[in-house]
Amino acid sequence: MQADEVQASLKRIRSRVGEVVVGYDEVVDTLIVALLSGGHVLLEGPPGIGKTTMARSFAQSVGGDFKRIQMTPDLLPADVLGVNVYNQREGDWTLKKGPIFGNIILVDELNRAPPKVQSAFLEVMQERQVTIEGVTMYMERPFMVIATQVPYTRAGTYLLSDVQLDRFAFKVDLGYPLRGVEEEILRRVDVIEEPRLEAVLTPRAVVELSEQVSGIQVHERIQGYILDVVAWLRGNSSIREGPSTRASLWLLKGSRARALLEGRDYVVPDDVKFLADKVLTHRIELTPQARAEETNERGLVKAALEAVPVPK
Repeated sequence: MQADEVQASLKRIRSRVGEVVVGYDEVVDTLIVALLSGGHVLLEGPPGIGKTTMARSFAQSVGGDFKRIQMTPDLLPADVLGVNVYNQREGDWTLKKGPIFGNIILVDELNRAPPKVQSAFLEVMQERQVTIEGVTMYMERPFMVIATQVPYTRAGTYLLSDVQLDRFAFKVDLGYPLRGVEEEILRRVDVIEEPRLEAVLTPRAVVELSEQVSGIQVHERIQGYILDVVAWLRGNSSIREGPSTRASLWLLKGSRARALLEGRDYVVPDDVKFLADKVLTHRIELTPQARAEETNERGLVKAALEAVPVPK
């Protein structure tokens, strides 16, 4: 796919999703970056602000096999992954695949599922494979999980482990929309409640775009900038556990995808800045004293970007 075709396709995704999702352009761009770089996205925010609608609309616009999994406290791992079922007519066992087998998977309210079900996602999100009763099956490309979660102050939620959080390349915190945005939502209520978006891409086209990401140039000074930001956070006294090497990798991979989204074949510092809080905040553990002083992860990432010199 040529550069002008890439840009046209990605802009159509932006426009198509924007018909339904109002006021969250940056979040939509993050979803596109995740799709191109092969990452998964965690959307967090209060109920009723459109997280599920956003994920569904994005999935419809990029094509492929879309599945939605509603998490509940009584869900079992087999309900997600699949299970072998005895076929009385044939006299043998056949695999009934779970809803995890698809291209774009919407996992709604992930933190309402118990830890055993949450752990069922670890292998498939990291390795792109599922093992059921000793048999390993690989997921078709593209494969992307978009999960939503509600704040932990809500009843009936389970805390996601650090390992589970780390499987998400990007985490986006959604707040309530501004008044002007909410007025536009009211005007589009009929479209938003019944979104039927035609696919802009095919699964094969998505894979082709993903393969182009690896060709985006990253200057060694940009790599040094990423490492300096991560090192600043690791050395901060308010942070008990800093970002891992996986955080540095996703800053680089995501920045390459964002460069492609912006029509460039090279990464600039603004790509890193755009993704920094989305990659780093959920990979930082604050000290008890910092939490008592109401220090937050987003503020520390912002401080790191302000303190680390930007490469010229």
